[in-house]
Amino acid sequence: MNEGAAKPRLFREGFNVDLARSREFSERFIEWMRGKGRVLIVAHDNPDPDSLASALALKHLILKQTGQPVTIAFGGIIGRGENRVMFKELQVDAVPIEGLDLDSFSVVCMVDTQPGTGNNSYPADRPVHLVIDHHPARDICTACRWTDIRAEYGACATILLEYLLAQNVSFGTKLATSLFYAIKSETQDLGREVQKADREAYLYLLPLANSRILYSITHPKVPREYFFSYAKAIENSRIYGDLLVFNLYEIDNPDIVAEMADFLLRMEGIEVVLGMGRYEAKEILSLRTQTHEVMAGEVIRTVVDGLGTAGGHHRTAGGQIRSSEGSRSAQKKLETTLTRRLLTTLGRKTRRAKKLIPS
Repeated sequence: MNEGAAKPRLFREGFNVDLARSREFSERFIEWMRGKGRVLIVAHDNPDPDSLASALALKHLILKQTGQPVTIAFGGIIGRGENRVMFKELQVDAVPIEGLDLDSFSVVCMVDTQPGTGNNSYPADRPVHLVIDHHPARDICTACRWTDIRAEYGACATILLEYLLAQNVSFGTKLATSLFYAIKSETQDLGREVQKADREAYLYLLPLANSRILYSITHPKVPREYFFSYAKAIENSRIYGDLLVFNLYEIDNPDIVAEMADFLLRMEGIEVVLGMGRYEAKEILSLRTQTHEVMAGEVIRTVVDGLGTAGGHHRTAGGQIRSSEGSRSAQKKLETTLTRRLLTTLGRKTRRAKKLIPS
């Protein structure tokens, strides 16, 4: 497919979801934003495809509807192999938030994240005007001028696609590919945290996406060190009944914790996985579950209460704990604390751990 504009089909022809909510909300915030000067869109730290694609779509919408200059910013790094290829192949126009003159922006937007969650690098004492997200709403969002938070949606990119269609804004193949891959990866091909709007968006975007680029993204080349993480995760895994906990200790890619958690959740007999690793004076946590009895987002917020920040969905969640003590013994002690808290939160008896690979 060429890189020309992909003209959105009409609602009745290809997208069987009522767009009234998205049309009304997008019209109102666009009119409010019009003429207010430079716009900053903040993605969450170490952004994933959903955060990047949502930011790209919002930037495209603003440029088409108001012509205002827009900057997309994020903290951390683009770490995961698939995300790096996406960033390069789809020419994602995003910059590190460090070094930006935040006073030069009149409007601040957040996508796939919210103020005060701890997973974005925008200063907590600065105002945020627009929040678009699919995670449970935080109380601090009541201070924002505009919020569209749909915790029932599987991907934030689905919300942004609705805006584009509701406003009849055309978009090119690269943006269509970004949005499609965001929904594909966030919902694991419609197998996780998905509802009708996500399915409709996935099917709508599929014929518009560039299959060559999608193949490149989903089959990235990775460095030799990447495979060391698998060995480390397996070696340091401890099993408590149907719960598995692993510790990667020092890591150079914060995304690797979630990737290893997804990998280890595939084990027979395991329903809940908690992974952790230390990256730049911060403990990165990832929680995964396959049981409907566990709400991952609520569980991890309880587990890290008083220690750090966390949040997430029904089956996937993450957190961060800042610590100046980075010794291996300190990290092991934190692992013990978090494991005990998790077992208590899940209502499980504390039991002796079994190694994944016996000595």
